[in-house]
Amino acid sequence: MDLQINSGAVPYTVACTCERLDAPVAIGFKDRMREILSAAPREVLLDLSSVRFLDSSGLGALVAVLKLAQPDRRLMLSGMTPAVEKVFRLTRMDTVFEIVTPFPDAGRARDTARATDAA
Repeated sequence: MDLQINSGAVPYTVACTCERLDAPVAIGFKDRMREILSAAPREVLLDLSSVRFLDSSGLGALVAVLKLAQPDRRLMLSGMTPAVEKVFRLTRMDTVFEIVTPFPDAGRARDTARATDAA
């Protein structure tokens, strides 16, 4: 599971760089997020701007991550594409998750990863 971490961002930012958060990647996503959350500070922003497709397995993985984070950490979601936002709205998960507009540093996790890959 390819997740890019920007620990220097405020809040601590994790960018999901996969285009699909669905059954084939849901378990790996959840396991990797469990590792990340174990060392993360109190506020974590999950940047979903690369995710173009989200199915029920992916949504279930996000719910599991939210449960893993609570009550010690605040998990926020940002950067939802229209398709992902629609899934959240239809399932009313937009009332369960804290969805925020992107913070100025939120995109830096991906930018940092691309710079590292190019080097």
